[in-house]
Amino acid sequence: MPLSMNREVFITCAVTGSGDTVSKSGHVPITPKQIAEAAVEAAKAGAAIVHCHVRDPETGAPARRLDLYREVTDRIRSADIDIVLNLTAGMGGDLVFGNVESPFPVNEKGTDMAGATERVAHVAECLPEICTLDCGTMNFSLGDYVMTNTPSMLREMARQMTALGVRPEIEAFDTGHLWFAKQLVEEGLIEDPVLIQLCMGIPWGAPDDLNTFMAMVNNVPSNWTFSAFSIGRNALAYPAAAILAGGNVRVGLEDNLYIGKGQLATNGQLVEKAVSVIEGMGAKIIGPAEVREKLKLTKR
Repeated sequence: MPLSMNREVFITCAVTGSGDTVSKSGHVPITPKQIAEAAVEAAKAGAAIVHCHVRDPETGAPARRLDLYREVTDRIRSADIDIVLNLTAGMGGDLVFGNVESPFPVNEKGTDMAGATERVAHVAECLPEICTLDCGTMNFSLGDYVMTNTPSMLREMARQMTALGVRPEIEAFDTGHLWFAKQLVEEGLIEDPVLIQLCMGIPWGAPDDLNTFMAMVNNVPSNWTFSAFSIGRNALAYPAAAILAGGNVRVGLEDNLYIGKGQLATNGQLVEKAVSVIEGMGAKIIGPAEVREKLKLTKR
């Protein structure tokens, strides 16, 4: 296939996820103040979009509390730099089975299942410009954990996001997720312009080898806007791969803790690294205003 490099690239920084990374790096932000400060740091380094989870301020565990999302949102919106806010809506679909012989009752530790309206309650409360929609169910990491997103759940969450005027960012972890994303668009539950994030290298979704990555890219309709990332050791190679394939870039401490071998990173450093790669390849980095125009976002 011919090379179709993206020449106008936006960067998303995923500043803190829901994984067990707090114990591995002191740079992972935990409190709303720390998360907002990390978002501002990323924006000043060149990110147009910040993707945010929230965590329990005392333990660092993943959380869905409205007050935490509200504080993060208010702090980011009152910052001295323009930022496009992207909040996760992936929480509330975590299912941990009992064990291989007795899957029920489920293991209460780690299980967090909620209905569609509860899963998007913070989106309705904060009205970010973008929120994520994990477009499928999959075995996730090890043990008995399953990331659960049924077709009915996804349809209802997409309907509510669209009704709120918030742009869904479809997170696709495998080709079947792209297939269902096309169905959501066909049913009118997600409106143009369609935004998608290709999530590579997460066990046990799509591996991050280039053949699989291009299979994912080739299943993205040409009129959609996509970004891509990989986790772990290949995260720093993916800015180049993404823009060569015609996409945009995501980096951040949700995906990767290191800037080099044995060197723990900050979010700002990861964005700076992506900026150097993008500009070194001859592409232009676009900012929040251009991203809003491209994706028809509603600034609040």
